Amino acid sequence: MGRLSLVLAVVLMLCAISLVTSRYQSRQLFVDVDRAQAQARDLENDWRRLQLDRAELARSARVDRAARDDLKMVSIVPDRTIYLNQQPVPVNGGAQ
Repeated sequence: MGRLSLVLAVVLMLCAISLVTSRYQSRQLFVDVDRAQAQARDLENDWRRLQLDRAELARSARVDRAARDDLKMVSIVPDRTIYLNQQPVPVNGGAQ
């Protein structure tokens, strides 16, 4: 009877330690999932902000202003345009 009680006490202690360990791992996994979800939300917000920035940078008014101010480009005027005459290219690409 004494040995059986000792064996049952050891089994009970092992079960208790196993339960505590599994609860701890469960909490750790919950914390990891929560962190991953927070990071996903942050990345989604960054993605939306980058999409807005890209749309702003691609606006034609901004491109036009950058071309005029930064690159010192001017609009096309007929008196500064040079026209070149070129022989028409054959349909088959000119290969003979």
